[in-house]
Amino acid sequence: MTAIFDLTGKTALVTGANTGLGEGICKALAEAGATVYGTGRREGGYVSILADLLDKDAPLSIMNALLAKAGRIDILVNNAGTIRRADVLEFSDKDWDEVLQVNLTALFKLSQLAARQFAAQGTGGKIINIASMLSFQGGIRVASYTAAKSAVRGLTLEMANELAPKGINVNAIAPGYMVTNNTEALRSDPERSESILARIPAGRWGRPSDLSGAAVFLASAASDYVHGVTLPVDGGWLGR
Repeated sequence: MTAIFDLTGKTALVTGANTGLGEGICKALAEAGATVYGTGRREGGYVSILADLLDKDAPLSIMNALLAKAGRIDILVNNAGTIRRADVLEFSDKDWDEVLQVNLTALFKLSQLAARQFAAQGTGGKIINIASMLSFQGGIRVASYTAAKSAVRGLTLEMANELAPKGINVNAIAPGYMVTNNTEALRSDPERSESILARIPAGRWGRPSDLSGAAVFLASAASDYVHGVTLPVDGGWLGR
């Protein structure tokens, strides 16, 4: 049974691999046998390709660097993300544009490049997008993040429709409220933190390691007949 989760011989690319969820996903894929290459704005951990996804040319540079190093790609995890918080009435063009660039546009371009390479290799492939609870809900003071993550869920469905016949699986993971840099502001606000915890049936904030099983499942042969799913890993938040 464990053989269908084995990633030995697979090459994975994980964006936003410096810390938090990305670093945790890198660790999980590596432990399952994959050779993992990470991207980030600074070196460390699994990061072997330095890149800033605010740069519109970064996706092509990343893919070229990966192919130069590894010669192929089997798994793409679009994890990199950023968030900006402000009231709708005060939300700036800069905060809108930068969040959409990193969380959505770069995700699409990398997925497109990976899918082209999968097709050229003729062996299929796996694309895993990191969505959010705000792919399902509206949130507060995070207009561009909600817009981007809602679009990620829709784009996951669209790409799955087109790419499934080519043997390419496109799915997403929607993490719940996790202990990451992006949630630091919420966790340091006693009132917001208490209200969030009160709604999580599991009774705690999620940890990056909580995504390990979902990431390995969606990256492996175990998910070969799974297409277009956005899988919540949320401690029961959405069911509350």
